[in-house]
Amino acid sequence: MSLVVNNISKQYGSFTALHSLSFEMQKPGVYALLGTNGAGKTTAIRMILGMLSKNSGEVLWNGNPISPIKDRVGYLAEERGLYPKYKIIDQLAYFAKLKGVSKADFVKSADYWLNRFDISEYRNKTADQLSKGNQQKVQLTAALISDPEILILDEPLSGLDPVNADLFKDIISEQVAKHKYIIMSSHQMELIESFCTELTILHHGTAVLQGNLAEIKKASGRVNLSVKCDGDIMPLAQRSGLVPIEVAADKIEFKVENEQQAKNFLKKIVESDITLVQYELREPSLHEIFVNSVENFGFEAGEGEKI
Repeated sequence: MSLVVNNISKQYGSFTALHSLSFEMQKPGVYALLGTNGAGKTTAIRMILGMLSKNSGEVLWNGNPISPIKDRVGYLAEERGLYPKYKIIDQLAYFAKLKGVSKADFVKSADYWLNRFDISEYRNKTADQLSKGNQQKVQLTAALISDPEILILDEPLSGLDPVNADLFKDIISEQVAKHKYIIMSSHQMELIESFCTELTILHHGTAVLQGNLAEIKKASGRVNLSVKCDGDIMPLAQRSGLVPIEVAADKIEFKVENEQQAKNFLKKIVESDITLVQYELREPSLHEIFVNSVENFGFEAGEGEKI
């Protein structure tokens, strides 16, 4: 099975909301669709789902145009998609019917997910009687009710406290273990980094970075050095040619030119009377990759040029 997004684009008059976007999922896993506010993520998701017409391109599932009605696709939207004055159980039954779920399968699935999310007591409540977090639980229940093969999650942890955020992460992990094809969009880089293998970063409707996250990190090199010592290490850092990029209460972050520079600094610390508590040389985080990609795109586009 495979999911192929091939050169999809969207224009509104003279404005291009999404330039030609392509990516593939040749095996199950999590594909991250990231971007700044208004970058085109939601536009891309809605075109993949067939909720929004395309000016060009196609989306294929197993070689055929994807059909959100015929194919088993689950969608958790960023914005609230519940009817405020209707009972939760009735809304879930409606969404299940749209996906062709039998009544018996619906009852079984609804009972399981309502209990799993600890919201069974709200089944006969209306959506507007629920907190934002519990509404998010209902929306994910609706996305999972048909046991979808493709799952699209747009800001899945929105409105959740830490306990329920961990619950959502556990459920996403279970879906990954069940070999689902998942597209996830979120501004929480740590969430994306813990799940995704491949990604696209959008900025002003254009893909500014695509590829395998591990390979992108490896290509960037181990240039981030985090050091914590019981003592003043700044004189040693200066003699090693290091300038701090962030000074926190518990550590100092440096950007090194290469690993040898970091090793020389470590040697100076060890040879001194300063106690070394933490020393970590690492690749850039997804947060740093994201920021650099967006900032570099601005320079590459040309000063004053609108994209």
